[in-house]
Amino acid sequence: MTRHIEMLDALFKHATEGIVVVNKEGVIVMLNPKALELFGYEDTELVNQKIESLIPRRLTKAHVHHRDHYLESPHARGMGNSLELYARRKDGSEFPVEVSLSPFKTSEGQFVVSFVIDITERKKQENIIQEANQEIQKLNAELEERVNQRTEELAKAIRKIEQSQEEVMRALKKERELNNMKSQFVTIASHEFRTPLATILSSASLIGRYAKTEEEDKRQKHVQRIKSAVTNLTEILNDFMSIGKLEEGRIHSVPVYTELPDFCEGLIEEIKGLCKEGQTILFSHSGNKGVWIDKQLLRNVIFNLLSNAIKYSDSGKLIRFDVKADGKTILFEIVDQGIGIPESDQAHIFDRFFRANNAGNAQGTGLGLNIVQNYVSLMGGEVSFSSAVNKGTTFNITLPDHLPAN
Repeated sequence: MTRHIEMLDALFKHATEGIVVVNKEGVIVMLNPKALELFGYEDTELVNQKIESLIPRRLTKAHVHHRDHYLESPHARGMGNSLELYARRKDGSEFPVEVSLSPFKTSEGQFVVSFVIDITERKKQENIIQEANQEIQKLNAELEERVNQRTEELAKAIRKIEQSQEEVMRALKKERELNNMKSQFVTIASHEFRTPLATILSSASLIGRYAKTEEEDKRQKHVQRIKSAVTNLTEILNDFMSIGKLEEGRIHSVPVYTELPDFCEGLIEEIKGLCKEGQTILFSHSGNKGVWIDKQLLRNVIFNLLSNAIKYSDSGKLIRFDVKADGKTILFEIVDQGIGIPESDQAHIFDRFFRANNAGNAQGTGLGLNIVQNYVSLMGGEVSFSSAVNKGTTFNITLPDHLPAN
């Protein structure tokens, strides 16, 4: 028995942990040398002192409550769980500790033994690790920000490259279109100019042969052929010039006050010379007479549509030209009884240089309806049509009637 007591005494005195024994009133009854070393006290300074003398003063009141609660049902456990615990030295300084409690009984009553470990170095290491983790998180955040920034810059660069590629592709497409247009222009111009020029040359040569008075009818016939050929050449040149001006953005809509019936009747009178034998243009007008329109652009639009109606209709056919104006909009409708437009061609009828499959040998550049669409658009209007092969075509144009902008 004495040997066991000696061994326990040796364990108590040489333990590497601080050992503090308190009674049920929280009074310290025993301390081992390590505990005295931890708290900075001499041999018997703490005996008969309250355990709260080892607790930071700001925590004393709460500790008394916790101690009383624990002693109501004492059991072995670690103190504080996830809480940070601090102890107070004799000089008032504080240090972090880890504490475990074990209750026991003797003949003298209920006691609790506390095992106390100074974890200052552990806390320093934890702080170092925590600071390192924070630094790593900061570096990770900075790295992520840089990656995001570089990613965004790369995305912008890719978008610019894609835009540049798109611009290059558009430019190449435009260049191909221009090259095709040049080729088409040369082909059409050579074909369209050759016929009227040959007519002019032939008729001019034949006129010289009809010197007698009684041959006046023959002379006039060739004079009319020359006039018609010159008109055709003029219209072809006008089409090409219009396309050039549209491409350069040199054409603008400038509405002026116009007496609509007079304007339309004058235009019909001007185009009558192109009518085939027995063809008639029937004009009707309803609503406002005075309107605001661009006379030159409208003249080209109506002249083009009426000349097409004449060109693609047989002799003796009626062409209707109806106009309505209500003060806000002007509606134009041109109806012919001609060859019509095949359904398969209707989607392309406004394309530049496009001619319907059934156009045959009728003179034309394939530019007229493209110019019509562009001119109508410049005037802020819309153009549409309906057509059936061998039954005829109806073109409808809607234009705004308004004062020119200041």
